[in-house]
Amino acid sequence: MPKDTSISSILVIGSGPIIIGQAAEFDYSGTQGCIALKEEGYRVILVNSNPATIMTDEAFADEIYFEPLTAESLTAIIKKERPDGLLANLGGQTALNLAVELDETGVLKEHGVKLLGTSVETIQKGEDREKFRSLMNELKQPVPESEIVDNEADALHFAESIGFPVIIRPAYTLGGKGGGIAPDKEAFTAMIKQALLASPINQCLVEKSIAGFKEIEYEVMRDSNNTCITVCNMENIDPVGVHTGDSIVVAPSQTLTDEDYQMLRTASLTIISALDVVGGCNIQFALDPFSKQYYVIEVNPRVSRSSALASKATGYPIAKMAAKLAVGYTLDELKNPLTGSTYASFEPALDYVIVKFPRWPFDKFKNADRKLGTKMKATGEVMAIERNLEAAIQKAAASLELKNIGTHLPELSGLSIDTLWNLAITPDDRRFFVVMELLSRSVSIDDIHEKTKIDPFFLHTFDNIIKLENRLMEAGSDLSFELLKKAKEKGFSDATIASLIGKTEEEVRALRKEMGITPSFKIVDTCAAEFDAKTNYFYSTYFGETDGDISRKEKKRALIIGSGPIRIGQGVEFDYSAVHGVLTLQELGFETIMINNNPETVSTDYEIADRLYFEPMTTEHIVNVAEQENIDFAIVQFGGQTAINAAEALEKAGITLLGTSFQTLDVLEDRDQFYQLLDELGLKHAKGEIAYTKEEAASKASEIGYPVLIRPSYVIGGMGMIIVDSQAQLSQLLNDEDSMPYPILIDQYVSGKEVEIDLISDGEDVFIPTYTEHIERAGVHSGDSFAILPGPSITSGLQQGMKDAAQKIARKLSFKGIMNIQFVIDNGNILVLEVNPRASRTVPVVSKVMGVPMIPLATRLLAGASLKDLNPAVQNHHGVAVKFPVFSSHAIQDVDVKLGPEMKSTGEGMCVAYDSNSALKKIYTRVWSQKGSIYLQNVPEDVRELAENAGFTIHEGTFASWMEQEGKSLHINLSGSEEACKERLEAMTHGIPVFTEEETVRAFLQSGSGHPQPVSLKDLYKKEVASCTQ
Repeated sequence: MPKDTSISSILVIGSGPIIIGQAAEFDYSGTQGCIALKEEGYRVILVNSNPATIMTDEAFADEIYFEPLTAESLTAIIKKERPDGLLANLGGQTALNLAVELDETGVLKEHGVKLLGTSVETIQKGEDREKFRSLMNELKQPVPESEIVDNEADALHFAESIGFPVIIRPAYTLGGKGGGIAPDKEAFTAMIKQALLASPINQCLVEKSIAGFKEIEYEVMRDSNNTCITVCNMENIDPVGVHTGDSIVVAPSQTLTDEDYQMLRTASLTIISALDVVGGCNIQFALDPFSKQYYVIEVNPRVSRSSALASKATGYPIAKMAAKLAVGYTLDELKNPLTGSTYASFEPALDYVIVKFPRWPFDKFKNADRKLGTKMKATGEVMAIERNLEAAIQKAAASLELKNIGTHLPELSGLSIDTLWNLAITPDDRRFFVVMELLSRSVSIDDIHEKTKIDPFFLHTFDNIIKLENRLMEAGSDLSFELLKKAKEKGFSDATIASLIGKTEEEVRALRKEMGITPSFKIVDTCAAEFDAKTNYFYSTYFGETDGDISRKEKKRALIIGSGPIRIGQGVEFDYSAVHGVLTLQELGFETIMINNNPETVSTDYEIADRLYFEPMTTEHIVNVAEQENIDFAIVQFGGQTAINAAEALEKAGITLLGTSFQTLDVLEDRDQFYQLLDELGLKHAKGEIAYTKEEAASKASEIGYPVLIRPSYVIGGMGMIIVDSQAQLSQLLNDEDSMPYPILIDQYVSGKEVEIDLISDGEDVFIPTYTEHIERAGVHSGDSFAILPGPSITSGLQQGMKDAAQKIARKLSFKGIMNIQFVIDNGNILVLEVNPRASRTVPVVSKVMGVPMIPLATRLLAGASLKDLNPAVQNHHGVAVKFPVFSSHAIQDVDVKLGPEMKSTGEGMCVAYDSNSALKKIYTRVWSQKGSIYLQNVPEDVRELAENAGFTIHEGTFASWMEQEGKSLHINLSGSEEACKERLEAMTHGIPVFTEEETVRAFLQSGSGHPQPVSLKDLYKKEVASCTQ
């Protein structure tokens, strides 16, 4: 059936700010969906409050609304825009829940909006635990023994009747939020309370735990003709009991017999047909490895985290196809873009193996509970492609950017065997490295299998890596050709080999080249080379020959280095920059080569760059690709700290870096050189020193005067920063073993207003679209602060002062491209805080709000244009945006959100309006419409009055009595004490917004005077504003 011509405009709901369990994968699927709809000629209206993603960019949608993702604001947008259709299966759980709400309240019917793709009925069958279970029983598909409950008493009664351990799963939630495995009654009682709160309909499923079974997933597609295909099946290395987002995943499955595979495939297709899904669907099974007994654990009737992985693993663009199926096409009418000749109804075949490895935030949250269970805790993931499993695992481990050497984590080597066993049995994020450590201590595979239930096949694979390591150590420096070739085939990096044989990485690389052992590059083509493919999607391997010939150069080649896995401090905003960099270089006539390893993002969509290499972002792999492609230059400004860290090695390998030489980076990263530069230019800065020992630190801190800010050199996202108030606190901190890697930086802690700018420069002039003002005082990490742009209190005098400082710095360094500078304004003095010579977290925000395409402009400057030629101008003259942080407290519950110099938020949101109060008010629409009770502690007296005048009631009793009552709006306790921290964590568990800074509270209360109405980006850029409510 060809496309639906009765509709011309479609409203797409995005997934909102990035949180654990709902990250960039929806961004990738949403972008793909928007591209597919625009290709078909529809007008696309997008609502998504996430400014960091490429999805909310003018290139991909016709109208973009940064509005709260609530039924009220969507209703207002539907009234204003009058769309014909609504697409909700590309925006994760958030979008599905909203579609159901808009349907049930009759909004869609009233305005004649057709829900495209998967119907509300299907969503409910997949999400509502009761409906799901009865459908499975009808289809004779086994589900674990379970009971649906809506109160604690019934839940406990059932749990005791089936016996512990049991699994708790709340309805309509994401990433296993609020759920978990309860080993006993005591744990159960605490957990069920949270679980019922986490579900928007107060409903939970309590089921018999089948932890220890194999967890298998199928990614399936179906069209309205009932043609069904499996795109990919995947197997979790971790058995059931660890959330699939926190498991190491292998595709295609490795340990299933053909009979198992066909049995689960048939079940998947039966389920998707009965559910009447149109588009993509993800089905999770638990399989008993011995009896062939399986259970259906969960069905997601939408594009999910696994679909992004399956798309990148097979090259089959699931989200794009889902969007086209939603507007009426069938699979046999759509071509597969990778081959150009086969149809989308053809199941992909893989002639390689992929491994997905999660990336957790525990390098940031050192004291958080890192145990893994049914609730997801990873912020991102990496993917590796290879011809054998050992190599794919090693490549994935190399992509994590952790302190691991190959498959070993140094911190585990000192642990006793008992401690290791405990970590293996009750897994945390280090489980894989723990198993490797046990194997290297000659623990038997049978023992490990029995205690962890990890399949022996995987354990043998891990053991092969250990055996080869031992052979390398024995060989030492007389490495034979055969052994080195074998090590490379099995995925050992040059750096790992070097550490095993006592040489340097450079020496191993030279030896390898001398012996003629170099990588081949193979393509991902969806059909295992059965058909001719036009693909440009590569991975490296030491088996076989390179596919295709790229030696004939017709254009200059540019290598863009991506930013790797999503983590705190380096999120999807860097992917936004990478994608824009690629698109602009193509316009300028360059051939673009992208290297990255994050399956969730748009930059790793093979339709973006001319060629995509899916590789670890290590020196070895980047240089291999650069040599293979005979690169003319590389750009490191668009890949966050990951790309910046690669700069020195690239320069050493003789590759030209455009715009940012390593020398420039060093001047800005190295404290002494940086302050010397500022002094030479006559720019003020906080006093700062560098200390190499404990004694030096103490004397330098007292010279500067307390409070001081202490942190290690070369970091991302304020990692390891601490504010120290006294000599006593400092000595306590420094006496702590391993707490601080020397050298450490000691800075005067300046409190004042923090302002940041993103600028582009041609080495002579600078262009600054706007000045972003932080609401919280300096000392709160810029990624965690609320910010207003353009900044309301920045006078023209201050603007000129900051512009002069920026111009001096850019000229002195003859800097080309894009740069971010943070200032503190202290009693009218402008102090330079830090300079980041790269695209920063705020670039997409500034670009969208001001209507200035910063990355395309920066790319043109890097390629040699001048600002005079480009003559950029701001389009927004009357709109204001407020950027706000989003914390994933639902996933990692024991991290206090009291704001400080270390970044804790996983994502950010944004709302726009014609004045800052209206924009701020949008962020908290729910709180303002409810105007309930506020718990207020440790705030100045006038704040209480302001809150009462705004129409809130102030609770007069204890925290415990406040938690018992209905209508709780806000928790405000400005103290950093243990007590306050406990209160905050409890309030957040109940979904109550929390404020920890006085400035945020004042700004919030002031915003009560705002008048929110839907404002799109195009409205901001209009010359006149029809009704300005200033």
